Amino acid sequence: MRKRGFEIISSYRDRDIRLPERRTARSAGYDIETAASVNIGPGELVLVPTGLKAYMQPDEVLQIHIRSSIAIRYQLVLMNSVGIIDADYYGNEKNEGHIIIALMNPSEESVHFEKGTRIAQGVFTKYLVIDGDQPGEGVRRQGGFGSTGGD
Repeated sequence: MRKRGFEIISSYRDRDIRLPERRTARSAGYDIETAASVNIGPGELVLVPTGLKAYMQPDEVLQIHIRSSIAIRYQLVLMNSVGIIDADYYGNEKNEGHIIIALMNPSEESVHFEKGTRIAQGVFTKYLVIDGDQPGEGVRRQGGFGSTGGD
């Protein structure tokens, strides 16, 4: 039985996408690369495609963090500080569960990344819920960013 991992979304299968890897035995995060070259102008927010989706257990989440070397070297920030990929994001009807990284460039210099640049890292973890919590019984996720409901 599969427990957790990454797959390439169907529209990126022929684009030479590499699955994320941990680089050392004690690394917590799986390095995530850009699926295309990208330019981020001064003051610009760019949604960077990865060509990836992630599957996991129902009580797990994939946290997305910007790589510290990218944040420091290029002065970039992950727009939502930590991206949260829920277990039911995988395989949703609108975007197949495509993981997209929202990077903001608050500096006065443009930044360019070639396809395959490691920009983020994903950390799988379990989460806890409160007693009696059973939200959305039978509800199926339908989309991408903000698809779990209102503001």
